[in-house]
Amino acid sequence: MRNYIQPGDTVTVVAPVAVNSGDGLLVGTLFGVALSTAAISTNVEMITEGVVDLPKAAVAVTQGAKVYWDNTAKNVTTTATNNTLIGCAILAAAVGDAIVRVRLNGVVT
Repeated sequence: MRNYIQPGDTVTVVAPVAVNSGDGLLVGTLFGVALSTAAISTNVEMITEGVVDLPKAAVAVTQGAKVYWDNTAKNVTTTATNNTLIGCAILAAAVGDAIVRVRLNGVVT
């Protein structure tokens, strides 16, 4: 197939904000996790699929729950309104937990 480029689980994007390696990154409707530190408006590779630990809002998350990226707070939440679906929780997380383990869905919503 001549038009195949790559699997797409890692892509290069122009960072809309400055990011550090491991930061969640929303580019339009595409969510991923930065693989390196990048300044605003520079290229950065990000993963769009896989299992990652991400910062979490002060909410309880059940195993298997849909999780969303709050691009204002830069964290994972269970609130769908005004947020972007990024995958599901692999492990439950209590209200006081700082992180949640997420399986990224790689889907543009």
